[in-house]
Amino acid sequence: MDDHSIDGARRHFVKLAAGGTLIAASPLFARIANAASSRTLKIGYVSPQTGPLAPFGEADRFVIGQMQAALKDGIAINGKQYPVAILVKDSQSNPNRAGEVANDLILKDKVDIMLVSGTPETANPVSDACEINEMPCVSTVVPWQPWFFGRKGDPKKGFRFTYHFFWGLEDVIAVYTGMWQSVQTNKSVGGLFPNDGDGNAWGDNKLGFPPVLAQKGFTLKDPGRFQSMTQDFSAQIAAFKQGGAQIVTGVVIPPDAKNFLVQARQQGFKPKVISIGKALLFPTSIETLGDLGEGLSTEVWWSPSHPFKSSLTGQSARQLADAYEKAASKQWTQPIGFAHALFEIAVDALKRSKDVDSNEAIRDAVASTKLDTVVGHVAWGSGPVKNVAKTSLVGGQWVKGQSHRFDLAIVNNQLAPNVPLSGPLKLIG
Repeated sequence: MDDHSIDGARRHFVKLAAGGTLIAASPLFARIANAASSRTLKIGYVSPQTGPLAPFGEADRFVIGQMQAALKDGIAINGKQYPVAILVKDSQSNPNRAGEVANDLILKDKVDIMLVSGTPETANPVSDACEINEMPCVSTVVPWQPWFFGRKGDPKKGFRFTYHFFWGLEDVIAVYTGMWQSVQTNKSVGGLFPNDGDGNAWGDNKLGFPPVLAQKGFTLKDPGRFQSMTQDFSAQIAAFKQGGAQIVTGVVIPPDAKNFLVQARQQGFKPKVISIGKALLFPTSIETLGDLGEGLSTEVWWSPSHPFKSSLTGQSARQLADAYEKAASKQWTQPIGFAHALFEIAVDALKRSKDVDSNEAIRDAVASTKLDTVVGHVAWGSGPVKNVAKTSLVGGQWVKGQSHRFDLAIVNNQLAPNVPLSGPLKLIG
């Protein structure tokens, strides 16, 4: 194969990646990695690339392209060079679809390790399929309680094949209340908790916001669960008005956040602080809100300001974000770091595996991970429960930007002082 053909193979690989369905091993990999002596290792990856949760998968095309470049020579394991194929599936923001494509990757494509990202609606069914089929799986971008307890995990036993890294409800509650305590309000909070994995966890009377808010002197007005893609939030707005809520919190999908915020403005409800998870994480979601986007706050799991670098590419968080903006012509977005870190962990585990033909050996390598990644140090064994490794969390606020319409300023770093502050939280309007 000449250099021109190799370039063509590379382009074909990236073109497949752009389709968001399947990235197969190319002749390029076979040639580079001496496939005659080493079989191809297959990494499965599932995320929501379409549907209402699509912002969680927005950076996937970029990350997969990066991985294709980083792994173009394959990986060396026990003196052998193995070509690598990445097989990508779209959950379409549907839990049933997520489970189906996970089973396809396990049973038909016979992947060696599964990676999954993006809310309980994708991560949980994929993790469940892996646990049943004894497939090593690493998941992220779900607070650990909805992932662990949402799957009926027993803290005494844990899971055998599924491992997770992210922060927990205790962290987002601490960050949110820390932001709220830094400004003057009447401490009355309106809660927007949908009837889904995240909403039920955030609103849980034992594990969620309610007990901590009461302990810290806040009053919570929770009108009850609602279905995602709700068109009319008049009942919630009326309840918040009646309760005198000056703070609104919750965890909703982007379309619901937009409906709520537009209707709140129309109905004369103007809280001083709005801190919402999920919907307010992404610049694309904030831009669609126009002027309503300024001053909104959210949790920040990863940003260019985070002082970490990739074990695969050596890029700092800032360099990774800059590379995304240059390649995608879009503003950086939080899932970049965690999608990248998933592959860091997978490659590290495969390299350390005592037998890449054994699911148990790969699982054991995952479980013994101690890796500095672009999202920080990831190590299982000291987490709140078995199978969970914690990552850091800070608080952010969308402010008028310089090169972008809005920038995400870091306004609370009490849980991660190594992430520099941009300034204090400011009241809306």
